[in-house]
Amino acid sequence: MSDNEFDILDELYFVTSYPDLKSTLSLNDEELCAALQSLIQRGYVKILYPDQDTEHEYDKSAFGKHCQEYFFLATKAGLVVHNSI
Repeated sequence: MSDNEFDILDELYFVTSYPDLKSTLSLNDEELCAALQSLIQRGYVKILYPDQDTEHEYDKSAFGKHCQEYFFLATKAGLVVHNSI
């Protein structure tokens, strides 16, 4: 797990919007979306959209276009990995 991915998981113990995540971390949009996508593909983070209570299925082709509109939350698997490092 990269440092960026670890830092992202550190912020996702609760539902967090993309703008809030970006303001907390010192990553540009490309770095943040790439790290989120990697975490999602491994099952460590889930997407919530259009609101904080609705889980949204990951779609690789649409993720890059809509990354900044989503809310994110670490999964149980993500928290286990995060806490074991």
